[in-house]
Amino acid sequence: MLTILLRFKQKSNATFNATSDALIAVKSKSSWFSALMLFIYACGFSFAYLSLDTGTGALVLFAAVQITMVIKNHLEGNRLQFIELLGLIIAFSGFVYLVFPNLSTPSFQGFVLMTIAGIAWGFYTLKGRGTSDPLSASNANFLRTLPFIFILFLWSYPSIIYTWQGMLLAITSGVLASALGYYCWYLALAGLSITQASVIQLSVPVIAALGGVIFMNELISLDFIISAVLVSTGILLVVLAHYQKARGEL
Repeated sequence: MLTILLRFKQKSNATFNATSDALIAVKSKSSWFSALMLFIYACGFSFAYLSLDTGTGALVLFAAVQITMVIKNHLEGNRLQFIELLGLIIAFSGFVYLVFPNLSTPSFQGFVLMTIAGIAWGFYTLKGRGTSDPLSASNANFLRTLPFIFILFLWSYPSIIYTWQGMLLAITSGVLASALGYYCWYLALAGLSITQASVIQLSVPVIAALGGVIFMNELISLDFIISAVLVSTGILLVVLAHYQKARGEL
């Protein structure tokens, strides 16, 4: 899917291959490290959910992502301002409140795998910041995962069970959730700080729950409303703090 989109873009933009600076920028943002992080995230996430409940897995994953990105941001000398820290705490509290009813004691193996997946996704996100061509970078990262996928395929081949439904769902997931989703995420990263990118990801469970209300006729609960307000408030504080910092007000 990414290759099709990239070919379409190249045909619609005659100057794409003529700009060497753009190609250099893309190359610097697509690397074997990014591909490895993408592969580790997908594998860790998939295998971890074999032994984790949905809510518990989501909590471990997002906690690992937030901690990874915040620590990396701090090590780069970008200290969190009080309002940013407060926003992160409020947003994460809203996320925990949403998944709390579904929490259970995680298996050690599932906990470790999901933590590794979260750390990998954090680094994959950090590597994508500032890319001038998210589509090319995403396409190159996915292509570079193919050797790792081949090794995983050989290792798991004896236990693989094929069904038409499973293959169709996998193709749909690859096209929509992975190819288009990750491309849009790299596209969004161009205008986000590390802290903003970190906290905005906490809106994913709330958006997913809202999708259940819209498309699955699920009821809007008081817990959902409280969680959405907390997450939205936290994100707003982080965004406002970023713009105030940029204007020299913090």
